[in-house]
Formats: sequence, C-alpha cells, structure tokens
Amino acid sequence: MPPLALASAQHPEGAFVTDPEQRAQLAELEAKIAKLKAKDAPKPHQEEHYSQAQMAWRMVIELVAGLLIGFGMGYGLDILLGTMPVFLVIFTLLGVAAGVKTMMRSAAEIQQGMDKPAQGGDERAKNGD
Repeated sequence: MPPLALASAQHPEGAFVTDPEQRAQLAELEAKIAKLKAKDAPKPHQEEHYSQAQMAWRMVIELVAGLLIGFGMGYGLDILLGTMPVFLVIFTLLGVAAGVKTMMRSAAEIQQGMDKPAQGGDERAKNGD
C-alpha cells in the first residue's frame, strides 16, 4: 500500500485502521465515549442547585442585614442630631423594606434558576428525543 493511503487511514491517536467497517465501528465507539464523558462532566459552580436551607439562610441574612443597616443609620443620625427615636424608627423601617425588597429579588432569581432546567426538559419531551 502506498504511504499516502496509509496516512489517510491513520487514526488521530496513531492507530492504523484500513477496513471501512472498522472505521465506522471506531467512529461509533468514539461518539458513545464522548457522550458518556459529556454526561459525567462536572457542572459549573453557578449551576449548582441550592438546598432549601441554603436559600432560606440567604434570605434571612439579607433581611437582617437590611434591618441592621437601617437601625445603624437611624441611630447614628439620632445621636448626631439629638432626635433620639425619630430617625431610628424611620431608618429601621426603611432598612426592613430594603431587606424585604432584596429578599424578593433573590427569590425571583432562584425561581428563574429552577425554571430553566424544567423548561429544557419540556422541550426535549416535545421533540420526542
């Protein structure tokens, strides 16, 4: 066999395959291996599913952080201006409102993350794959 024919029959890893049937089997095997490797590949950190406890703690921390920041700002203004309960109450309520708003935004973000896999699964079911 001429060297050119051998070079065209050479597999990328260096193994020689001359039989067309073996080439087809080898290509099929490589496709199966690639599919299994892709299936078992580690998922990126951002796509990890959070447990219910992690989501709950995140929301509680956001709410408490808003409350404490508002409390601190109100207390500081009351000390500076000498109007003890006024700014403390106002900024504590504003802090709670900001904490609830942040908590609701986080809940919407988590909900969108949970809806994406469900939508992908529905599309595959519709296509019959």
